[in-house]
Amino acid sequence: MLDKKLMELGLVFNSKNPDFYIINSCAVTGKAEREVRQHIYQTRKKFPKTNIIVTGCAATNWLKNHIYVRDVDYLVSNNQKSTIANILQRLSKNIVVPYQRVNMVTRCHDKFLASGRLMVKIQDGCDRFCSYCIVPFVRGIPRSRLAHEIIEEIKQHDEHVKEVILTAINTECFGKDTGETLIDLIDAVIKQTHVPKISFGSIHPWSITDEFLNYYQSIMPTNRFVPFFHIPIQSGSNTILQRMNRGYTKEEILKKLLKIKAINPHAFIGTDIIVGFPGETDKEFQETYDFLKTAPIDKIHVFRYSKRPGTRAEILLNEPSPQEKQKRSQKLIELGKMKIKTYKHLVY
Repeated sequence: MLDKKLMELGLVFNSKNPDFYIINSCAVTGKAEREVRQHIYQTRKKFPKTNIIVTGCAATNWLKNHIYVRDVDYLVSNNQKSTIANILQRLSKNIVVPYQRVNMVTRCHDKFLASGRLMVKIQDGCDRFCSYCIVPFVRGIPRSRLAHEIIEEIKQHDEHVKEVILTAINTECFGKDTGETLIDLIDAVIKQTHVPKISFGSIHPWSITDEFLNYYQSIMPTNRFVPFFHIPIQSGSNTILQRMNRGYTKEEILKKLLKIKAINPHAFIGTDIIVGFPGETDKEFQETYDFLKTAPIDKIHVFRYSKRPGTRAEILLNEPSPQEKQKRSQKLIELGKMKIKTYKHLVY
């Protein structure tokens, strides 16, 4: 949406001498926020005279907590992203260039669309308030796009894309504010567009209901729904899941994973796991390791716990040392390598 507004203003992409540089930031972990700061510093060093505009979750967090960030000209919160076009329009009037056209460089070029994949955001915000997560505070309450708006966006690219990837902050929240459901949306995309493949960036554990699984089984023969499920589970220990406020047990998740594999044995299942959560004991970590070892999970993305100010987990005690986090994460990474190797052997 923002890209379209910027193009309507006559802004063009230029990586050599930009007047404006927009960074869409992340703050889900401390590492992500540090990387944003590093990127800002590197951008200022490379382009001393450019106007640097930072939006996204890190920017929202900095604004909310009155945190000064050097080398940034404008911080724009998530709920004010639509004003970026107005900011650039105002600034561009002070830049003398033919036809009021200015050079712009963004952090991410749309490599997905160039490869035949279209990423469509269907929802923003979250109301889960997992104890470690800052996202509900910087993204706000759930807000969904209407299915017909999503369909229209897809139709604009219908003849040119091979796959549409539906993205959301929390897929479970889609339609809570509009009266629609995730199944309604998938069904509409299948019936009203000609895109060969449909997938999700992530689909959250709370979205994998019996109704969803029955629907998946019904549409599987069409071969249009990509058999890829990235389901962020975060832990395989029930006591850790409880402290994380995830609202499910490992037994409940395992049941859902087994059903996916029963419907489609070739389905590829990935997950996110946090190691080093406050109070995580050797026993709890081993529970996670054992769960991942036996569960039908094919890829493991490992995160080391990062304390986020303002979250409930911030006050929890007995956080494992950095050395212990590194040791545990490496153990899961090695397990992940074995799991994906096993998947490739079974499928190919």
